[in-house]
Amino acid sequence: MNRQLTPATALLLVVPPLLWAGNAIVGRLVHDMVPPLMLNFLRWAIAFVILLPLAATVLRPGSGLWAHRRSLAVLGLLGIGMYNALQYLALQTSTPINVTLVAASMPVWMLLIGYLFFKAPVSRKQILGAACSIAGVLFVLSRGELNQLLSLRLVAGDMFMILATIAWSLYSWLLTRSQVPAALRSRWAPFLMAQVVYGVVWSGVFAGGEWAVTGREITWSWQLLAALLYVAIGPAVLAFRCWGIGVQRVGPNIAGFFSNLTPLFAAVMSSAFLGEMPHVYHIIAFGLIVSGIVLSSR
Repeated sequence: MNRQLTPATALLLVVPPLLWAGNAIVGRLVHDMVPPLMLNFLRWAIAFVILLPLAATVLRPGSGLWAHRRSLAVLGLLGIGMYNALQYLALQTSTPINVTLVAASMPVWMLLIGYLFFKAPVSRKQILGAACSIAGVLFVLSRGELNQLLSLRLVAGDMFMILATIAWSLYSWLLTRSQVPAALRSRWAPFLMAQVVYGVVWSGVFAGGEWAVTGREITWSWQLLAALLYVAIGPAVLAFRCWGIGVQRVGPNIAGFFSNLTPLFAAVMSSAFLGEMPHVYHIIAFGLIVSGIVLSSR
């Protein structure tokens, strides 16, 4: 595996955090319109339809969809059935700033899971890079003021986000250790479609259980339809495409540091929606996060 972090690979790994930042904002905006688990199901059902013209061959006999059902079902559960479902669930009770703060622990979980379950070595520079990158996230979330950071309180939603972060870290590692043949993994659309097939089933089961317990209905509107199209096309199809390539090129440990750009992008987007200009702490935080990425990639 080529572990060199080239500019092209870095650009690929920047795209998902940018799209995921928008996903967090959209998820919060529509949390009163649609139940969280149903939102995740609708998102991936639409993604399935989008991928169909590009990857219909994976549904044919002999494609490996059934032969490698265990590996694909686990990937579908972690990356599609659980991650965003837990994130949307977290946004029901937790604030966006808390959710992004908890998600900032991604590099730590990447290193820990890799070390414990995949015997991946952890260098001193990677540990230092993780600390530097997380410091940048904390700086932007606190707006450069320690008092704002100290006033944060974890709630039930934050615990859901911790579970989501662990699920995504394990998913990223399994991408590089999957038993799925290279012939399928090398073709992004069929490989993603193979995961979506199982992921839609998982998310559908979760959404059905949510409806049976809560009985919440969907409030349809053009805003919700626009939100569904965005989360299906951007954070789902495009982000998974870029993330999958990036992880295959440089490994989960290095790719995990790029996830820390998500709260930075979210803060900038929030400022843009509020009509605020970027501040000095945005620049400082960006420098710290990028420094962590560069340091860990060495």
